[in-house]
Amino acid sequence: CLVVGGGEVATRKASMLQRAGAMLRVVAPTFSDEMSALLDGADRAEQIHRQYVSADLEGVALVIAATDDQETNVRVSRDARDRNIPVNVVDNPPLCTFILPSIVDRSPIVIAVSSGGQSPVLARMIRAKLETTIPAAYGRLATLMGRFRDQVKARYADVNQRRGFWENILSGPVAEYVFAGKDKDAEQLLSLQLADP
Repeated sequence: CLVVGGGEVATRKASMLQRAGAMLRVVAPTFSDEMSALLDGADRAEQIHRQYVSADLEGVALVIAATDDQETNVRVSRDARDRNIPVNVVDNPPLCTFILPSIVDRSPIVIAVSSGGQSPVLARMIRAKLETTIPAAYGRLATLMGRFRDQVKARYADVNQRRGFWENILSGPVAEYVFAGKDKDAEQLLSLQLADP
C-alpha cells in the first residue's frame, strides 16, 4: 500500500494499514517523528524522502493520499484512478474511490463509524466518545472467550445453551475479573464454570 504524506494524519493511516498486515511504501519530503518511528520499527515498510511521482504507484494495490498539498492529492487520485487502483484522499470524498471509517480498535472487537464521507469530523467525534465508554478490556475478554469457544461448543450442543452460558460469563465475575486486570483469575474461573456440571 502506498501512503503519500509524512505527517500526523498519514501516520494514523499508515499505522492502520500496518496493523492490517500491509506492506507499506510511504512517500513524503519530510516525515514526522511518529511516522519515522512507525516505519523504522516495521520490517515491511519502505520510506521514500521526496515528492510523490506517478512511478510510486508501481506494484501497489491501494493508495492513501494524506498531504496538505491539494495539487499533490489531486495528482495522486488521478494517477491511481488511471491505473484502477483504489484511492482514498483524506477528507476529500470527490477524490476517493473508497472511504475509510473511523475505527475503535479493541481487537478482536473492532467498531467502525462512517458518515459515508459526508462528515469525517463527526465520525471521528463519535469514535472518540465510543473509545471513552468501551474499555480496552473488552478486547481481552473477547480473546479469553475465543480460547474457550470450542470447549463450550463441545459441552453445549444447543445454541441456546451456549448463548446462556456466554451471557452468564459476560454478566458475571469472569468479566469483572478481566475488567479488574485479573485475567489469570478470569481464565481459571471460566474453566471451573465450564467444568461445573
